[in-house]
Order: sequence, then structure tokens, then C-alpha cells
Amino acid sequence: LLATFGVAAAFPIAVLLALGRRSGLPAIQALCVAYIELVRGVPLISLLFMASVMVPLFLPAGVSIDKLVRAQLALILFVAAYLAEVVRGGLQAVPRHQYEAADALGLNAFHKTTRIVLPQALRIAVPPIVNTLIGLFKDTSLVVVIGLFDLLQTIKVSLNEPAWAGFGVEAYLFAALVYFAFCYSMSRYSRTLELRRGDSPRPSSAPGSGPAPG
Repeated sequence: LLATFGVAAAFPIAVLLALGRRSGLPAIQALCVAYIELVRGVPLISLLFMASVMVPLFLPAGVSIDKLVRAQLALILFVAAYLAEVVRGGLQAVPRHQYEAADALGLNAFHKTTRIVLPQALRIAVPPIVNTLIGLFKDTSLVVVIGLFDLLQTIKVSLNEPAWAGFGVEAYLFAALVYFAFCYSMSRYSRTLELRRGDSPRPSSAPGSGPAPG
């Protein structure tokens, strides 16, 4: 749930960051680049620690935010930076003539981006987005460092109960099977999307039809 909701909530932020990084406005571009590079340069475990320990120090007296919510926000901010680079790669892969065609139709920048460029870019970027989801799914096990229970920590606590004391091997094999099943199914889905993308826009070798500049 942390991984799924994290990607769903981070995706709109990632799209805005990717568009901002390609913006012609230096201030917006600089802010987006700074955020992406800063977050990508910080380990997820550090963000989780700051969300757990440091954020409450800056809250007004009497105001508290549940630790799970803080961990979820840290995951959202973390994955948004990585997804932004994935989306930017998709935008760069859209052939230049698609931009030129949108300009020829007289579309403004907003309509050109939302109706022509972005749908194609997101279609190209679907497989790496799925790969990011796989990585985030495995990284959610790090929430144990801030006192939240994940699958492995739940198993560890359960094995302290007398009724489950003799099932350690079976329990950890089950956990491994769960992780493998989720990761493998998402990986296969990503591969299927790649195979079905045969009719997606691809850069042409004709003059002036190369990928759009970053």
C-alpha cells in the first residue's frame, strides 16, 4: 500500500517537476533541478529518519502527524524525484516533428504539452515507471527503522509467540515468495507493455525529426 499510494501521489508531482526542468524559465528550471538532484542524492532511509524525528520538532505545540503519514510523505517526495527523471526521458524521446506538428496546428504551450507531447511521453515511460514501482516496493521494508511494521518485521514479531516459534523457515520463505510474486508480476507486466509498444512514436532518422532537446 505504501508503494502503490506513493507512486500514485508522486506521479503528478513528477510530471510537474519534469516539465519544470525543461521549462524555458530559468528560475523554475533551477528550482526543479535543485529539488531533483538534492532528493536523488539523499538515501531514502535518511528521509524516513527526518520524517520520523525532525518533522515533529517543527510542528506547533499540540499539533501531531501520524508517523505512518510522515513516512508516506517521505516516500512520495523521494519517488517523485526519480519519476521526474523517468518522465523527462519520455519527453526527450518524443520525436521533434511532433512538437513541430503541434506548432503548425497553432496550439498554445499548454495544449501542445497536454494533448500532443505528454500522452506520447507517458506511454514511452510506462515500463521504467513500473521498474520504479518495483524498486519502491522493495524499499518500503526500510520503514522498520522508524518503528513501523512491514511484512518482515511482522513475521519477526510473530515468531516470538510460542505458537509460531517453530515456523521461522516457513515464515521467511513465505515472505520471500510474496516479494518475488509481486516483483515478478510487475516485471512481466512491464515487459508486456514494452512488447505492445510497437506502434508508439519513435525518433525518425529524417532531418529535423530527432528527439526534442532536453
